[in-house]
Amino acid sequence: MSWKLDETVRTSAGTVATGRLGSGPALVLAHGWPWSSFSWHRLIPELARRYRVHWYDMPGYGQSEKSAEYRTSLDVQGLVFAEMLAHWSLEQPTVVAHDMGGATTLRAHLLHGCNFHRYVLMNVVAMRPWGSEFFDHVGRHVEAFLGLPPHIHKAVVEAYIKGAIVNDIDSVDFKNLVEPWLSEEGLGSFYRQFAQANERYTAEVEPMFGDTRCPVKIIWGEGDPWIPLERGKALHALIPQASFETLPGIGHLPQLEAPDLVLRRLTAFL
Repeated sequence: MSWKLDETVRTSAGTVATGRLGSGPALVLAHGWPWSSFSWHRLIPELARRYRVHWYDMPGYGQSEKSAEYRTSLDVQGLVFAEMLAHWSLEQPTVVAHDMGGATTLRAHLLHGCNFHRYVLMNVVAMRPWGSEFFDHVGRHVEAFLGLPPHIHKAVVEAYIKGAIVNDIDSVDFKNLVEPWLSEEGLGSFYRQFAQANERYTAEVEPMFGDTRCPVKIIWGEGDPWIPLERGKALHALIPQASFETLPGIGHLPQLEAPDLVLRRLTAFL
């Protein structure tokens, strides 16, 4: 597998696990919730033919540190993204963001001065309102969920992830999406993400979306059960200079539901 995490970097929110592959212009992949950089593994080999591809697990996710000592909300993630670009000495990379990776990279770009060469936003969390009724419920009752027995917690994680996906994905891929959340440390971090979610972190940048300083493409799985297509269209209205393209029959996780289609759309833009 081309995807691997063979380096660690100390950030202001703890130690993160990172990886790189390929040569050429820099491209950074930004994952979201409740995923990890593993969610990009089917795109990385082809992208690495043309780019030096960089990825990392956000603090609190995947193989990165999941200590309760650090906050891992979107404001923190935006700062950490900026720190990672500085660590890699990337002044103007191409960025491809998914889910909360959208809000993370938008904050880095619009609030923290990170410049991008080209920018892809795919089924992203970027605008209010976001989060489901279940999301809100868990956030208000985190202590109760922290006490769940491991087998019930596993069932919750599996059901939550399945709720994002419209098309079947490889069973090994599904297992690797779930696995980071099943340790004692992972369980705690999983529910803390609900508790730390706050729409003010997108509200702060929504008025600035029209100020993006690079070519932007918005890609949206039309069947997304979590963030409906209408939200993608609303985002496009705030970034009118962006191009906008939909993926018929695809849910919230296009890079694993239809990786070949996503690669074609990315290649055409990049």
